[in-house]
Amino acid sequence: MKTLIKLNNLTFSYDKTNVLENISLEIKDNDFLAIIGPNGGGKTTLLKLILKILKSKKNEIEYNISDGFIGYVPQNTNLNLDFPITSLEVVLMGHEIKKRRLFGYSKEDVACAMFSLKQVGMQDFKDSKIGDLSGGQRQRVFIARALCSHPKILFLDEPTASIDVKGQKDVYDLLKDLNTDMTIVVVSHDISVLLNYAKNVAHVNKNLVFHSLDNVSKNINAQNEHLCEVELLSALGSQNNKCCNHEH
Repeated sequence: MKTLIKLNNLTFSYDKTNVLENISLEIKDNDFLAIIGPNGGGKTTLLKLILKILKSKKNEIEYNISDGFIGYVPQNTNLNLDFPITSLEVVLMGHEIKKRRLFGYSKEDVACAMFSLKQVGMQDFKDSKIGDLSGGQRQRVFIARALCSHPKILFLDEPTASIDVKGQKDVYDLLKDLNTDMTIVVVSHDISVLLNYAKNVAHVNKNLVFHSLDNVSKNINAQNEHLCEVELLSALGSQNNKCCNHEH
């Protein structure tokens, strides 16, 4: 598969303290990559570096894809749920850069936003206030907003945080469908859910350990079973089981 983004021995520090060390990774076309790891392990920092929110050193990250084809759904949308804005208006924010100051959004922008809502199954909620939607429905709308840029690769930071189990499954089912046409990269703690969807896993705890899930059973019932990171890495045959503390 074509490599879209390649990391070459990336190292990053805050106040002279290394948060990430010698990170090497290839994100390929039509991959579904899960980035996991303990709190403070560097997952979000890695994501911000890839998205150029933080600056990496020259040649540490190579892009075989233009910025315009990279979509991003942040963990915190910074949207006031009491503000009277509709689902369609939220999705149209994905066209904010192209918005004409005096004339607002074009018919083409609206048509694109409606198509994006249809992609995520939320077209019937276009006039619903964003604050009236469930957590899972809102996340679908935020994903639709990212889809307005027609991304080839979609990054999501904790996309199912504070969403109930059914909402989590709905979001991941949607991402699985989108994965037929684009690369999906998810930063998440939902390990038991991700095993049913991800193709590859990158465990980040200052360093990175990469695993393919081709040979791992994906029959975990996310509603009834729990799989911690240690158990996952053990199942993958990893020797890096000291990544976090775990008690049963």
